[in-house]
Amino acid sequence: MPATGVGGSDNNPLLPPADRQGVLPDGPPDGPPDRPPTGRRRTATRLLVAATAAWTVFLVLLVLLAGRWWPWNIVQLIPPLTLVVVPLLLLCLVPLPARPVRRRLSIALVVLLLAGGHLAGYGPGWGTATASPAGTPVKVFAWSTRFWQMGDDKDAFYDFLRRQDSDVYLLQEYLYWKDDKPVRIDDSARLRAEFPGYRVSVEGELITLSRLPVVTAHHRRAAGGEDAWYWKGTKFQRTDIRVGGRTVSFYNVHLPVPVHPGNPLKVSTYREHRNRGIWWTRELRKLRADLAGNRHPSLVAGDFNSPWMELSSLGAGTQLHSPTGSWLPVRTWPISGFALPRLWRLDWLFTHHGLAVSSDRFDDGGEDFSDHAGQEIRVVVPDEAGSAQPTHTP
Repeated sequence: MPATGVGGSDNNPLLPPADRQGVLPDGPPDGPPDRPPTGRRRTATRLLVAATAAWTVFLVLLVLLAGRWWPWNIVQLIPPLTLVVVPLLLLCLVPLPARPVRRRLSIALVVLLLAGGHLAGYGPGWGTATASPAGTPVKVFAWSTRFWQMGDDKDAFYDFLRRQDSDVYLLQEYLYWKDDKPVRIDDSARLRAEFPGYRVSVEGELITLSRLPVVTAHHRRAAGGEDAWYWKGTKFQRTDIRVGGRTVSFYNVHLPVPVHPGNPLKVSTYREHRNRGIWWTRELRKLRADLAGNRHPSLVAGDFNSPWMELSSLGAGTQLHSPTGSWLPVRTWPISGFALPRLWRLDWLFTHHGLAVSSDRFDDGGEDFSDHAGQEIRVVVPDEAGSAQPTHTP
């Protein structure tokens, strides 16, 4: 009979295979082995990887194309908050894929979340108030008025404007709107009565009020029919103003709406979207060109009709400013006619040639009159001698 003692035979069925060969086991395994992914898990993994890759491509295109290619303007309808919500939702789905790819997906989505949050305006912001040098302080109020008290209490509207007590007012939508057509208005008599001592400059639907001496009120005449002042006129107004011993350019901006969200089944919708996108891009390029040729310190403020102006530089030497004191993004406009909070920032502030911004904040006090928040800006113009004496142009 063959020997069957313990350790006496390689065929002892009471011992594990490793012991039968004289090799001791390393110990118990670290954990249960990974089970092969099921078909459902494999599908979830592929979908989540594809969604993450697609979102990465979208963010890259957003940075590269915003404000540079008119077909991309349709993306401007997306609230910037979307750049935070989408990666958060994808992160919540990470437990679904097979284990080997979870860590890599999580890292990628956290990076996308941080990048999207920065682009959406979360964090320290894209621009801050600068140190105030010795010089002359100027208070500026920029506001899109929503058709100049059209349908509002006129006395209350002017009372709100007077309370701002600003040296310079940069106001947009100085017009009425009727039957899908712009209507030119002339409220100069009331303006002179409400703002004695102010110089009033009108350029199409843009109006600038200044109680500081005006050096030059630039005007660009639009050729065409009776509505040419709106459809073909400039969408930014430049007024050169004497501040202390220097000339400072104040740009009042209202770029056109760059999209036409009409019926997607109509060819005319796409044609109108193209025309509006080209119009918006053309006016932005004109603004950049004017700034590039302007040797004066400049302030640029108004309604740019884009929530992505942090990605659309106004050129070398310009600086974007955002209100300080909060890591939350600024939102100045809701979708008109819908019961939604303000989700977009359409109103922006830039400076050129190092003009110092000591404070910048948005005020909801005018919400009874406009769907845009008003922007209160304080700048300090450094003293410098040698500027020309003020002159006025009609």
